[in-house]
Amino acid sequence: MDGVTRTQLESPARRQAEHGFSLIETMVAMGVMSAGLMALVGVFALGVTRMATSSPMLIAREKAREAVESVHAARDTAELAWNTVKNTSETGGVFLTGPQSLKLPGLDGLVNTADDGAIETMRKPGANGILNDSDDELVPLRDFTREIRITPLNYDSGGGVNPNLRQVVVTVRYKVDNAWRAYTLTTFVSSYS
Repeated sequence: MDGVTRTQLESPARRQAEHGFSLIETMVAMGVMSAGLMALVGVFALGVTRMATSSPMLIAREKAREAVESVHAARDTAELAWNTVKNTSETGGVFLTGPQSLKLPGLDGLVNTADDGAIETMRKPGANGILNDSDDELVPLRDFTREIRITPLNYDSGGGVNPNLRQVVVTVRYKVDNAWRAYTLTTFVSSYS
């Protein structure tokens, strides 16, 4: 073994295993990893966007439910007759037609009627992070509108209107990052409480 080097004694398979990655293999691995990281960044950005819209969406959902409760209250109260539970575009209706600002209910206790009060506000905690103390911030809900559409329903395809059942579609529109979004709630109200 005088003139033989260690490399000459090793098998060709062992010498092949000791070589590193080629440049092409490294570039392919970096490309796959970059694609995976870009997808992860996209999911993260989508999550941040969803978090930013969650609070306005929750407000929109609750204001739509409030409107449906208002329609049911109009039906159930002794002050209003069933034939007034419709939009003002129809004769005798009490609910305003078209999108309206989110306002406090008026003396009738119903939203989206002619006697509504001031624009609603939302209470947010102030600098100390505690809600319902002296530094709370009142934020007007100006970037919201609510529309209540009440339409009669037909008995059948013949066009006969069911006098005891109406469809109620409440659409609350709200602005997030200068883009308008909408939450729509559809339900039915009957003349029977």
